[in-house]
Amino acid sequence: MATTEHPPSRLRGWMLQGLSDMGKRGGLTGPHAEPEPPHRGQRWWRVMCLTGVDYFSTLGYQPGIAALAAGLLSPLATIVLVVVTLAGALPVYRRVAQESPHGQGSIAMLERLLSFWKGKLFVLTLLGFAATDFLITITLSAADASTHLVENPHLTGTLGGHQMLITLILVALLGAVFLKGFLEAMGVAVALVGIYLTLNLVVVITGLWHVLTAEHVVTDWANALTVQHGSVFAMIGVALIVFPKLALGLSGFETGVAVMPHVQGDPGDTEEHPAGRIRDTKKLLTTAAVIMSCFLITTSFITTLLIPAAEFKPGGQANGRALAFLAHEYLGNGFGTVYDVSTIAILWFAGASAMAGLLNLMPRYLPRYGMAPHWARAVRPMVIVFILIAFLVTWLFDANVDKQGGAYATGVLVLISSAAIAVTIAARKAGQRGWTIGFGVISAVFLYTTVANVIERPDGVKIGACFIAGIMLVSLLSRLARSFELRVTSVAMDPMAERFVRDMASRKIRFIANEPDNRDRAEYRDKIEQIRTDNDMPEQEDFVFVEVTVADPSEFETCLTVRGEVLHNRYRVLTVESSSIPNALAALLLHVRDLTGRTPHIFFEWTEGNPFANFLRFFLFGQGEVAPVTREVLREAEPDRARRPRVHTG
Repeated sequence: MATTEHPPSRLRGWMLQGLSDMGKRGGLTGPHAEPEPPHRGQRWWRVMCLTGVDYFSTLGYQPGIAALAAGLLSPLATIVLVVVTLAGALPVYRRVAQESPHGQGSIAMLERLLSFWKGKLFVLTLLGFAATDFLITITLSAADASTHLVENPHLTGTLGGHQMLITLILVALLGAVFLKGFLEAMGVAVALVGIYLTLNLVVVITGLWHVLTAEHVVTDWANALTVQHGSVFAMIGVALIVFPKLALGLSGFETGVAVMPHVQGDPGDTEEHPAGRIRDTKKLLTTAAVIMSCFLITTSFITTLLIPAAEFKPGGQANGRALAFLAHEYLGNGFGTVYDVSTIAILWFAGASAMAGLLNLMPRYLPRYGMAPHWARAVRPMVIVFILIAFLVTWLFDANVDKQGGAYATGVLVLISSAAIAVTIAARKAGQRGWTIGFGVISAVFLYTTVANVIERPDGVKIGACFIAGIMLVSLLSRLARSFELRVTSVAMDPMAERFVRDMASRKIRFIANEPDNRDRAEYRDKIEQIRTDNDMPEQEDFVFVEVTVADPSEFETCLTVRGEVLHNRYRVLTVESSSIPNALAALLLHVRDLTGRTPHIFFEWTEGNPFANFLRFFLFGQGEVAPVTREVLREAEPDRARRPRVHTG
C-alpha cells in the first residue's frame, strides 16, 4: 500500500540506503564490498598501493616513535623488527591469503575452527581488537597529519595550539566523505603512494649522504652505543627486548588480505579456485613488506644519527614527524612543505582505508550472527557511530601520536598473533609438520611481542577491552531484541515431505511438534493419544509429526531442508535441522500455508519448568518454551491474524 513520504522518511531512506542490497555478493556493503565479476579486478601492484596508504603511511610517525622507544638502538631494534616482518608476518599472511582467498582474513579461519557460542564470542573478541586497530588508525593518522600541519614553519604561527581542533576537523571530514558516498579510487592510491615513496626516497638519499660525508656522525653514534651498552651482544639483547615497542611497523598485513577480492588474478580464476588471485596477492604482500623493510631500516638510521634526541620528545620539532624534520632541515622549507602535504594526504587516505575496513568487517560478521541492529547493515549509520567513537578517542588521547601508539600496536599485534595461530592450526590439520613447527615458533614470537607490548603500554588492552565490552553488550542486546524474528532464509522440501503436505491439503492440515526420543511405535502412538485427549479431538483426525533437531544454536539465520519419512509403516514424520526449534516450526508453517493456500494447525504440549529459565534455554540453545515462542515468531512474521497459522497448546 502506497504511503505519502514526509521529510523524516526521506532522511531515513537516505541514511539506510543500500540496506536492501545486503546479502548480495557475500553480504557486504560499503567500500570494501567484493567487486562483482573477478575479471574486473586490478593488477596486484595497483592493489598494493591501496594497501600501501595504510602500510607505507606509518613512515610519517614510525621513525619518531622508534627513536623515542629505543633511543640510540633504534636502527638495531628496527632490524629485529624487519627480520620478524620478513621471516614471521610475511609467511603467515601468505598462508592466510592461500587459506582465505576472498578477503575474510584470519578471523574467518579461526571462526571455522570454533563452533557454537565459544566461536562467536571468540570472533567478537577479535573484532574488538580489529576495531581498535582500525579506529586508532583513523585517529592516529589524523593526529599525525595535524602535527605535520602545525609544525610546518609556514603555518606554525597560525595553527599553533589548535592541534586538537584540526584533528577533529580531519576526522569529521573523513566522515563527511563516507556519508556522501566513498568509492575506492585505486588511481588516487597509486598516485599518493608513488609520490610519497618518491619523496621519502629523496629524504633517505639526502640523509644517507649527510651521514656518509660527515664521518664523525657514525663514529659518535657508535661510541655512544658502546658507552651505554658495552658489548655488541648486550646491544643485540636490548634490541630484542625493545623491538616490541616498534610494532607499529607491522601494520598493513591484515589490510593486504582484506583487499584480496580486488586483485585481478588470471582469466581462468573462479571464486572456488582463484589460483591467480592467491599468487598475485602473495606478490603484493612480499613486495610491500620488502619496500617497507628497506624504508624502515634506512629511515631509523638517518633519523637516529641526524636528529638530536631532545627533538623526538613531546614538544620537540621531530616528535611525530621525524622525516619531515629532515626534509625541512636538509632540503629547505619549500621541499619540506611539499613533503608535509604529501604526508598529510596519505595519512588522511590511510584513515579512509581504515574506515573502509571497518565498514567491511562489521557487516561481514555481526548481522549474520543476529548481533547487530537492522540499521547496522547500512553504511551511513555505521559511519556516524565510528566517527563519534573516533572523536571520543581523539579527545581521550589529546590528539597525541605517542599516546595512541600503544593502543594501535596492541590491535595490530593481536590480529597478527591470531593469524599466526590460525595458520599453525591449518598447517597441522594439513599434516605439514615442518610448517607447523615454523608457524608455531612464529606464533610464540608474536605472542611474546604482544604480551611485552601490553605490559609496557597497557592502553591498547584498555581501549581494546572497551571495544570488546561494547561489541559484546550491543551484540547480545541485539540478539535478544531480535530473538522473535523469523530467521529462516529459505525452506526446501523433499518429494516425500511435499507428498505429505499435499495429501493433507485436501483436509485440515494438522501437525504435531514432537521432541524425538526413542522414535519407537509407542512414542508416536502415545503422543497422538495425548494430543487428542488434551484438545478433545475425534478419533478420525490424522496428523503429521514434525521433529526439529538443533544443530548450532549460536547461528542466527539458517536454511531449512525438510525431509519426509514413514516410521513403523504408519506414522508420517517431517524432520528438520535448524539453529532454533520455534523459528524452524514457524517457517515450516508459513511455507505450508503459502504452498497449499490452507491454514495449517500445530499442536504442542506445555513445557515443564520455570518460564524464564525456558526462555534462556531458547535464547542460548534454541530450545525451551517452544509453543509460545513459535506463536510469537508467527505473530511478528504475519500481522494478519486471519492468515496466521494456528498454534494449539494442551
